[in-house]
Amino acid sequence: MLEKTFYKTFLSKTFNIPVQVNYWDGTTDVYGDGQPKTTITFHEAIPIKEVTKNASIALGEAYMDGKIDIDGNIQELIESAYENADSFFHNSKFIKFLPKQNHSEKSSESDVQDHYDIGNDFYKLWLDDTLTYSCAYFTNGNHDDLKQAQLDKVDHILEKLNPEPGKTLLDIGCGWGTLMLTAAQKYGLKVTGVTLSQEQFDLVQKRIHELGLEDVAEVRLEDYRELGKEQWDYITSVGMFEHVGKENLGIYFQDVNRYLKADGVALIHGITRQQGGAYNGWINKYIFPGGYVPGLTENIGHIVESGMQIFDMEPLRRHYQRTLEIWDDNFNAKRAEVEQMMGTRFARMWDLYLQACAASFQSGNIDVIQFLMTKGPSGRVLPITRDYMYENK
Repeated sequence: MLEKTFYKTFLSKTFNIPVQVNYWDGTTDVYGDGQPKTTITFHEAIPIKEVTKNASIALGEAYMDGKIDIDGNIQELIESAYENADSFFHNSKFIKFLPKQNHSEKSSESDVQDHYDIGNDFYKLWLDDTLTYSCAYFTNGNHDDLKQAQLDKVDHILEKLNPEPGKTLLDIGCGWGTLMLTAAQKYGLKVTGVTLSQEQFDLVQKRIHELGLEDVAEVRLEDYRELGKEQWDYITSVGMFEHVGKENLGIYFQDVNRYLKADGVALIHGITRQQGGAYNGWINKYIFPGGYVPGLTENIGHIVESGMQIFDMEPLRRHYQRTLEIWDDNFNAKRAEVEQMMGTRFARMWDLYLQACAASFQSGNIDVIQFLMTKGPSGRVLPITRDYMYENK
């Protein structure tokens, strides 16, 4: 009886859309006005102490384990919870526990490998052919061609640098290499990529050899903090600062500044929050160990303190929402293969992850921003207006 009373109160405050809830005892309630488009079914009660410890972890695990089923659009359901100021996402009473984090070099290597070394075969199932695992950039009315949008994103980043052929570029957290290899092939740069993922390193090495780029491209299986006194003309880093930890953010931007030559230019692209930094317990425990989404003003403060100057900032929140929606469609089109490869629990977890992130971007709970920075006054290296960024589009 106590559990039922708790859940009635808890769920009545969670969503801003009408939702039907089927309880474990066979009873049904509808919360909100209107005809429900989504039904949540509890096959068993989740202990109250687990929900109050950390609601995201408790409910996420219950969905992974099949203790909860959702009939309807998960993205829409979670977006409604983010938009409801009274939901557990915004209530400290339901965020009493967060997984411990350690951002030593050894722990960072382990965290990266936990996520990215799931296997190239897994990521190939649902990413586009470029194997780009970050926000795409949808232009010219394109809302569906993910591969083209990822290539457009790479060009958008590189064109912002205003690069000169023959100069050097460092890509911190190079992924499977599309950005760095495009910079070498299309923009005539000498490129260095660094990653902590063995799977990514092996594939980038293979791609460099296949493309005959050995003279202008290299990839290192190395922590970016260990690059010594080397410097580059340009630095890119996509989807990286979310992994360094709150305590290391300032050091990260100081390292970017340290690796830039005088008058160098850096483009840093990553997930941030306009409302301030935050963790999500379930994401940290199951998807991105060690992850922290920094606040916008937090990042700006670190950039300024590092000695760099901001030339341009561009929010791409809606682009990441669309990217995730396509990823989830691709993922579910290959759901049977994923379940055979990774198991049903993993498939439910990953589908929830993709839809929950899309909802978070859709609601404005998180954002993704490109920071364009210079080491020294921008007037020495970049044009006076943004026009140059779009001349080739």
